Amino acid sequence: MFWWDPTYIVIFPALAFAMWAQAKVQGTFARFARVGSRRGMRGADVAREILDSYGLADVRIEQIPQHLGDHYDPRARVLRLSPQVYGSSSLAALGVAAHESGHAVQHATGYMPLAIRTSLVPVANLGSSLAFPLFFIGFIFAQSGLSWLMTLGIWIFVGVVAFSIVTLPVEYNASRRALAALDTGGYLTGEELVHAREVLNAAALTYVAAVAVAVTQLLRLLILRGSRRD
Repeated sequence: MFWWDPTYIVIFPALAFAMWAQAKVQGTFARFARVGSRRGMRGADVAREILDSYGLADVRIEQIPQHLGDHYDPRARVLRLSPQVYGSSSLAALGVAAHESGHAVQHATGYMPLAIRTSLVPVANLGSSLAFPLFFIGFIFAQSGLSWLMTLGIWIFVGVVAFSIVTLPVEYNASRRALAALDTGGYLTGEELVHAREVLNAAALTYVAAVAVAVTQLLRLLILRGSRRD
């Protein structure tokens, strides 16, 4: 019953935190998605003006069908917004649109943590798909001379942990840029900014949770490797 070994207790708190964080961001977004901004500008329009103010007229804005799948693609230089953000004038929509615009500004200004995160994407993708299979094979066949696969799997998974950690400053910095742009541009009033901050802070918790899950998963793998060797 390897899949239910006692080391799972290491990651349960992080998993519980991750589920709570996901529920919180969903609830917070839904709450302020029902509150319209006084100026009534759509998320796509606010994003366009913020980008243009930084001389980023070449960054395109597209609508995607994925719910809360908003993101900035630095390779294609495209800002992709969900329908809940693209065409909405809610406080939640403006906060998210400005946040994603913040990533485009980071890219344009050479923000180092973003560059590091972008370079780690292939490593994180590789780690997500190969780390655990390699580790499990090495764990099961350790007595057959394949225990080195456990170590290889752990080192590959370190890339996933590194990606999660470097994501934190990228996301928090984008939120700071977003709130500053919404304030100086007059898109939101003081009280509206408070609520937009709530949305962005809730979203940031999901990245904190991702770090917690990744770190505890790494700790669990190290514990399992040590027990297998013993």
